[in-house]
Parts: sequence; structure tokens; C-alpha cells
Amino acid sequence: MTEQGSGSIKVPSRVGVLGFGGLGQAAARVLAPKHEMVLVAIADQKGYAYNSEGLNHSACSATYQSHGSVGYLEPCGTLSNQSIQDLIERADAVDGYFLALPNLPNTFMASVARQFIAAGWRGVLVDAMKRTSAVEQLLGLLPELQAAGITYMTGCGATPGLLTAAAALAAQSYAEIHSVKITFGVGIANWEAYRATIREDIAHLPGYSVEQASAMSDAEIEALLDETNGILTLENMEHADDVMLELAGICDRSRVSVGGVVDTRNPKKPLSTNVQVTGRTFEGKISTHTFTLGDETSMAANVCGPAFGYLKAGLALHRRGIYGLFTAAEVMPQFVK
Repeated sequence: MTEQGSGSIKVPSRVGVLGFGGLGQAAARVLAPKHEMVLVAIADQKGYAYNSEGLNHSACSATYQSHGSVGYLEPCGTLSNQSIQDLIERADAVDGYFLALPNLPNTFMASVARQFIAAGWRGVLVDAMKRTSAVEQLLGLLPELQAAGITYMTGCGATPGLLTAAAALAAQSYAEIHSVKITFGVGIANWEAYRATIREDIAHLPGYSVEQASAMSDAEIEALLDETNGILTLENMEHADDVMLELAGICDRSRVSVGGVVDTRNPKKPLSTNVQVTGRTFEGKISTHTFTLGDETSMAANVCGPAFGYLKAGLALHRRGIYGLFTAAEVMPQFVK
């Protein structure tokens, strides 16, 4: 929340969403009923929309779905081949951004962070990245982010994010952590609504790489999903929960494992998403804490909710002059009303 005047009148924080595929559109819907945050900026591949008084999420989604870009939104849309760069330069009243962007290639999110640094922008950035190596690239930017006055919250979706934070909390019962096992189930009715997310998941399959997944055409992905009956089974993924829990001093990254099942043809989850933390108590007892997400909560709900909760926490840190890089395992999210 930004503060104005001697009476400290609180006004809504002005936030933006970069990327307007399935996750970005869901993020806009999540923000719509909130009064502590107002959506003022959106960028997609072909353009951006900006209104310092607020954007209508329904109009933005309708424009994107009918024209392929919010750049066609009247009167506040602009078509652009460098939409993120142009939006950063034009939107001078944005407190923080949720980067609902595909991290393909693996260097993409770090390159976006560098754009904000180079532009001299100050504020809060939040991502919902997955890969350990991508988060490690951002760790390398920590001194530059601090110097630029940017508070960057990384790995703040569902996993990494919500489940990583739950693991960090559950670990407190133990003197030693033996294992952290995260298992997720995702159900979506149509993979095309979450193209970028599914591509990233395919990159985790045996025999596939980030480069291969990036280069696949929609037809090739359809063919792969036909072979698997729409099911993607993922094991021992390169997921940043490991480096995040290691950085937080919970356990060595080798003790963290992440896997799950994605059904791209059925909105019902194929299995319940959960994290199991096994450890030894100070009395010498071996036990396991299990935190399970409700099956009725969608992937979008479990990603976007935490992302904005961490954005609010990041804004509180930023107001105190605390800049740099933080993970979901280091900071508690704050609920956005």
C-alpha cells in the first residue's frame, strides 16, 4: 500500500501483470475483487495496456482472446514488439509487477529483471518460476537488484512457493530434516489455455530439454499429448524448491524431491497436491508432517494467490528500504484484501 499525505491515507498499490496467457488472465481475475491492489498495467507479446486509474480485467481478457493482444484495448492499449520495455518506460506509477511469463528460454526471467534494472525502475517484482538453474541466475543479480532499489521475490507460486513455505514452517518441529517430498496434481480442461506452463512441464520429461520444448510446435505438443492420453507424469524435476530450502537453512537440496501428474484434458486433479516433511525430533522420534491442498483449488488459484501475497510482503520490505532477492521460503506472504 502506498501512503500519501501527513495523515498516511492508504491507497491501493498499483500493480502490473507481465504475460497474459492463462496464468496472467487468472491473475487479473484474482485482483478484480481486491481493494488493496489495483491492476493498472498488462503486457503480452504483441502489446501492452496501461491506465493509472485501473484496467477492467474482463475487457482486457476479451480483447486478448479476440485480437491476440491487449494492445488493441481502447483507449489504453498500445501495440509493440518490445512491449515489456515500452511499458516499463511509460508506466511511471506501478508499485510492483507479477511476472506471469514463461521462463523459456531458461535465461528469460533474468533478462526481464535486467530490463527493469537498466530502466532505473524501483519497486517490487514477483515471479512463479520453477527451475533451480533459473533461480540461481537471479541470485547472481542480487547485488544489482539491491543497487537498483528493486525488491525481487522469486519462486512465489504454488511449487516453488506455497508448498516450499509450508515445508519451511513444518520443518520447525524437527531437529534434523530427512526429506521434503512435494507431489502435485494439476487438472486443466484444455492445455491451450496454459500453453507456456505445459511447455515448461514437457521440458522436465525424460528425453526432453528446455530447448526442445521451446522449439516444439503446437501440433507436436498435441501429438505428444495424444500418445500419453493427455497425461504428463513428472519425476525428480529440476525444481527450485531445493535451492530455496537450502538457502533458508532447512536442509541440503539433495533431500528435496518434486514430481507430479498433469492431466491436460480434465479439470479434476489426478491426485491431491501435497508436501511431506520427514525428520527427527529432538527426542529422537522420526515423523512426517503432511500439508495437502484442497482438490477444489485450481493451479491458477494456488499460483496467483501466493504471488500477490508475496508481492504485498515485498512492498512492505521495499517501503522499509530493503532491496535485493528473496524467496518464498524466507518471507511470509501477506494476505491481500
